[in-house]
Amino acid sequence: MSDPLLFHPHTYDPAHFDAETRRLLRATVDWFEARGKRRIIEDYRTRAWLADFLAFSAKEGLFATFLTPAAAAGEDEPDKRWDTARIAALNEIFGFYGLDYWYAWQVTILGLGPVWQSDNAAARERAAQLLSEGEVFAFGLSEKTHGADIYSTDMLLEPAADASGGFRASGSKYYIGNGNAAGLVSVFGRRTDVEGPDGYVFFAADSRHPAYRLVKNVVDSSKYVSEFRLEDYPVAAEDVLHTGRAAFDAALNTVNVGKFNLCTASIGICEHAMYEAVTHAHNRILYGRPVTAFPHVRRELADAYVRLVGMKLFSDRAVDYFRSAGPDDRRYLLFNPMTKMKVTTEGEKVIDLMWDVIAAKGFEKDNYFAQAAVEIRGLPKLEGTVHVNLALILKFMRNHLLEPAEYAPVPTRLDAADDDFLFRQGPARGLGSVRFHDWRPAYDAYAAVPNVARFREQADALAEFAATIAPDEAQGRDLDFLLSVGQLFALVVHGQLILEQARLTDLDESVLDELFSVLVRDFSQHAVELHGKDSSTPEQQTWALAAVRRPVIDEARSARVWSRVEALAGAYEMAQ
Repeated sequence: MSDPLLFHPHTYDPAHFDAETRRLLRATVDWFEARGKRRIIEDYRTRAWLADFLAFSAKEGLFATFLTPAAAAGEDEPDKRWDTARIAALNEIFGFYGLDYWYAWQVTILGLGPVWQSDNAAARERAAQLLSEGEVFAFGLSEKTHGADIYSTDMLLEPAADASGGFRASGSKYYIGNGNAAGLVSVFGRRTDVEGPDGYVFFAADSRHPAYRLVKNVVDSSKYVSEFRLEDYPVAAEDVLHTGRAAFDAALNTVNVGKFNLCTASIGICEHAMYEAVTHAHNRILYGRPVTAFPHVRRELADAYVRLVGMKLFSDRAVDYFRSAGPDDRRYLLFNPMTKMKVTTEGEKVIDLMWDVIAAKGFEKDNYFAQAAVEIRGLPKLEGTVHVNLALILKFMRNHLLEPAEYAPVPTRLDAADDDFLFRQGPARGLGSVRFHDWRPAYDAYAAVPNVARFREQADALAEFAATIAPDEAQGRDLDFLLSVGQLFALVVHGQLILEQARLTDLDESVLDELFSVLVRDFSQHAVELHGKDSSTPEQQTWALAAVRRPVIDEARSARVWSRVEALAGAYEMAQ
């Protein structure tokens, strides 16, 4: 029997979506299942380019249907829209079968971001046509010397001599996914004749042009993460997507859209790995007993399970805020880096807990787990490091904890709507003015759940910290100290959206209580770390130790949760 909280390929039926979305999601699952585990693992091990997968996507119109905004679709294409809910569902499926497939899709999303934000109608029409032909896209932002420091780009555009409004572009880009095959590459550069941010340009390039030189794949993987050079590449006026500060904003807003995909890919990886790990542990006999009979094994697998459930709950609820965003509601700007930072690092913990149980089995080449253990590491490190996203999250802490504002309730957003605001987010600034609804009611609704109540004590303590002994000016320059504070704040936000989604989905309270017992331990751990930081004051150290809590223990509750974990043994095995 399948667990309703986890993706299961054999029983998957996304009935909450429209008919064409259901067909495409189901067709994608069926394609992978028919391909089989041995072929997928062999392609991963031999670093095969994903030609067969991209041919399937082109035949079904998968990328074109999911990644063409309604405004760019034809009148006879009613199923095309940019719908974050179904994009998230596809992320999870790709993660479940292999991150290489997800990566080709992810960097296509990034490459499309500057195009769909552009006022260049010809470029948008060209992108829509390329998608319909099954092409992939690339996002030419980062560079070998500067990374993603877009202030320092060395992609230089010399104005064309004929005053046509075009340029000649020269320079290199590094770590650019799909750079080997993209029908359109959105490239960020700067003009040689204009100083400062007014000189930025985003333009469309074609990887098949003679002046586009592919240097190499910079990773040892099926993911083609390219280095490429443009050598006097002709940029026509109709290739220009953005100029000046708008180009800078397009870069950051594209990353806002793209980074959201990391969380659900991480979830898919963990789900597949969990089926394998629990099945192996349950079937392995040591000292006359199944491995799952040992108390420490049960704790580790149960912790992994509830953490994974928490990842799913948070990400599903974050979708609603992403889809309901607008100029007067930018709460997504907090929940977005949370999905990228918190959910993906939770994914690492889930894999580590299971790997501690299955040990050497996790290295075997015939299992999915071996690649999961590698690929799960990448997601926290893409689209900005954990540290960058934690620092971003901290910008919202005071407003979120202490200055709530009134908002209408945000419903579950599974409707077939086009999320067009994502391509008109506007200037990438003003984060200090973003306000949030009161976080406390989400916790109040579950005050009777023992570990939610225990964690609420810690959340209230953090609000007191923010109001009375928040980092001073000197500590504000100590990023090591600030990141500890950020981890505590992230836990409160994580718990809030988990509880909101639990209420919307009527989650089993035993699972919720067990999950919050884990969060109580996490908060205590980070509080102890803050206590030991070099720059923590005596008042902050006293606060930190006072915020440590022991979870509420309930053996009957833990047994009920364990029964759900144990039921995963043998529940799914991918066909060979």
